Amino acid sequence: MLNDSFFYHDGFLHCDALDLRILAEHTGTPVYVYSASRIRANLCRLQNAFAPLDAVLHYSIKANGNLALLRLISQAGIDMDAVSGGEIYRARRAGVAPQRILFAGVGKTSAEIRYALDEKVEWFNVESADELCLLNTLACTASYTPSVVLRLNPGIEAQTHRHIATGHARAKFGMPAPIIAELLVHRADYPHVRIAGLHLHIGSQLGDVQETVQAVQLAQALLAPYPDIYTLDIGGGFPVAYTTDDEYPAPDAFAKALFPLLKGWQIFVEPGRSVVADAGVLLVSVLYHKEQGGQRFVIVDGSMTDLIRPALYEAVHPVVPLHKTELNLRDAMVVGPVCESTDVLNRSCLLPDLSASDYLAVMGAGAYGMVMASNYNMRPRAPEVLVENNTWRVIRRRETWDDVLRCEEDEV
Repeated sequence: MLNDSFFYHDGFLHCDALDLRILAEHTGTPVYVYSASRIRANLCRLQNAFAPLDAVLHYSIKANGNLALLRLISQAGIDMDAVSGGEIYRARRAGVAPQRILFAGVGKTSAEIRYALDEKVEWFNVESADELCLLNTLACTASYTPSVVLRLNPGIEAQTHRHIATGHARAKFGMPAPIIAELLVHRADYPHVRIAGLHLHIGSQLGDVQETVQAVQLAQALLAPYPDIYTLDIGGGFPVAYTTDDEYPAPDAFAKALFPLLKGWQIFVEPGRSVVADAGVLLVSVLYHKEQGGQRFVIVDGSMTDLIRPALYEAVHPVVPLHKTELNLRDAMVVGPVCESTDVLNRSCLLPDLSASDYLAVMGAGAYGMVMASNYNMRPRAPEVLVENNTWRVIRRRETWDDVLRCEEDEV
């Protein structure tokens, strides 16, 4: 996943104008590194793609919620999609106005809804009839009327990994068309909210534009009797090519296919992965290497506690050395120190002969990396660094053992 921001120069991997060896030596490893320029370029590409639809983009905070990145993205004119009260809190701490936040999520608690109403969050994505009743009840004492998009489950089995397909009939997300139709017929029963449209999101890493087109057509059919309801949130799911073998449609392919259907509608879009995935890498250090059972193992200091996607989604993240060489390239399994057989960062990659303390980069780690990290095995979470041209700054410091125990310190 080399690109304009992560490339080899004079034989060494750079992030923009910065030699990543310099950063790794200063911060230690494992460490997450993000390119500000790549994030801005990805945002620009998405904005240009959906400009003909005059769409409002809501960045999906769950992809990577670092405050510095949220500020960078917000300053580019992008609104926010939050799936918990905590993510709303993050967005507000990053300076995002409540009118620019959409509150999604299949299991909002009463406390989270009250917090969102207290903050005057403008938009709610509602995923069940029960949730709509609760929101309407709680909103009766609010000082404003929140806008609602009802999440449609279109019953479409997106061609993606089973763990990130969300629009099929057996998924927990959204409501089937008959329930949506019933709620629209009786929308007057919910006077404290404004039902303004429908939301749909059929999955991530979407490989077929026509599946999204089909979902949009179903949503429009449901809204046909209600000309005063003209908002459609088409979700996100725009795919990212993690390896050279990946072939996916670009965001503008989705926009072009949808334009004939959506001209004149108020459109929301929720990109996440496509904003930050290829803008980040995880730098790790080699600890040991060994061969057994016909398998070459490269053991590094990064693990599934830092990047769980390979274990959780069978995701493939290319692993490359910071010092490029074509000599003695051999297949290797890159594994971490956690006591689990699933602690594998890459099951098969070509790597040269390596020594202890050599650096490797796990590519495409900007989305669903640090945000899903854990302290399993009592491992402090890694720091995060933001690169701007040839300068860098720590935007989240490395945790310590004391940090990990802080919430338990009364018991120590």
